[in-house]
Amino acid sequence: MRHLARPAAMVASFFDSLPPGQVAAAMALHQAVMTAAPGIDLAVRWGNLMFLVRGHHLATMVPHKAQAHLQFFQGALLAEQFPQLEGVGKGMRILKFRYSQPVDVELVQRIVAAAMQLRISV
Repeated sequence: MRHLARPAAMVASFFDSLPPGQVAAAMALHQAVMTAAPGIDLAVRWGNLMFLVRGHHLATMVPHKAQAHLQFFQGALLAEQFPQLEGVGKGMRILKFRYSQPVDVELVQRIVAAAMQLRISV
């Protein structure tokens, strides 16, 4: 498995590459996830910020033009508990945040905590 050299530098570069209007929301999402799961690892893969637990994907932050997505890899297992998660299919579910609106930090932290419990139990 390939490991990124200097992941902290890659994460900083990820935030530096965002347009100015997206940085505040992206930083708020990042901080909310890190507060909910302090032991989480970070990486930049496929141009997105990845949140990893023991090397396994937990979630990813995907910036878009008007909104940021926080995508949960096992989100389908959380969809009943958190109806705010959008999407269909086998696994991934998405939590969307418009850059013009404040991030619901409490919601992010609750979903991340629940996703961590799923990941740890697997």
